[in-house]
Amino acid sequence: MTRGKKIAINTGGGDAPGLNAVIEAVVMASSKLGWEVYGIKNGYGGLLNTNEIVRLTPETVRGISSLGGTILGTTNKGNPFQMSITNLAGETEIRDVSDKVVENFKLLGFDCLIAVGGDGSLKIAYDFYKKGIPVVGVPKTIDNDLGGTVITFGFDTAVSIATEAIDRLHSTARSHDRVMVVEVMGRHAGWIALNSGLSGGADVILIPEIPFDIEKVCKHIMENELHGRHYGIVVVGEGTTPIGGVEMARGKGEAGRQELVLGGIGEYVAKEISKRTGKDTRSLVLGHLQRGGSPTTFDRLVSLRFGAAAVRMIEEQNFGIMVALDPPEVKGVPLEEVIGKIRKVPLDSDSLRTARDIGICLGD
Repeated sequence: MTRGKKIAINTGGGDAPGLNAVIEAVVMASSKLGWEVYGIKNGYGGLLNTNEIVRLTPETVRGISSLGGTILGTTNKGNPFQMSITNLAGETEIRDVSDKVVENFKLLGFDCLIAVGGDGSLKIAYDFYKKGIPVVGVPKTIDNDLGGTVITFGFDTAVSIATEAIDRLHSTARSHDRVMVVEVMGRHAGWIALNSGLSGGADVILIPEIPFDIEKVCKHIMENELHGRHYGIVVVGEGTTPIGGVEMARGKGEAGRQELVLGGIGEYVAKEISKRTGKDTRSLVLGHLQRGGSPTTFDRLVSLRFGAAAVRMIEEQNFGIMVALDPPEVKGVPLEEVIGKIRKVPLDSDSLRTARDIGICLGD
């Protein structure tokens, strides 16, 4: 009689609505095959400190697909290949502890790791695949900027939350004849800004793919005045830049990591609009509100499909891949083909054409 498989699953990077739905699908699908599933808490932390590993059963996960966040916890600071370690002298140094992760993975008898994360987390998973760990990746990011898949789960929920916020801002902006500048997440891709701005009836949408001219933004807002519209809504992606400018950031990540903590562009745009037009202008950063709460129906469905597909990939002994949505199917694509390839908004996309056709200013 052959031993049933032991599957490990972790969630890494920023949280996103739908993570728990992936976990539920993986556990339920594995259970039908007689396999065991173990949750690795806090990214790869559970494979370094093995008391942070929990057995996941149908009884413990049934119904969690409607919950936001992740029951396993997550982190974007736990790269085992570049781990911050405090030595005996109290100094922080960067060490590669990946061999210990591989050793513990094998000692615990795991057959495969399902790594759920964005580009950074999947890069780590791919590095472990090259070190001998069988890996199946599941794409997660509200930014929707991963290559190889039409969409990532978490994105639809983030857009819905941003759109609702924009809807609410219309009434207060109209009441005060005020310009409201809404900064949304998305890093270096404008998917959230474009989709929420279109859906929420913004006057101006600024995205990283199109450096903007602040004079054209202000001109558009003042032209609205001529048509009796004395307020305005501007939606700007956090990684957007003015022409000839650079991305704005509030700081950097931990030691050894070069990732910028983007932010501040919304406040900059609001100050420039106020200075150049004289309009009462305020800025609002939606921030982590976009990550929280229950996933939308669409995100739940995609997450469940991804989780079940990951188990099918393991059954087929198909490793070193990421499950991806290629409508109408979910398929596997090699991790090496998607790592480090940011999927940006195409400049000839129908959504951008629609924005221009209906009179939305894109800052160019």
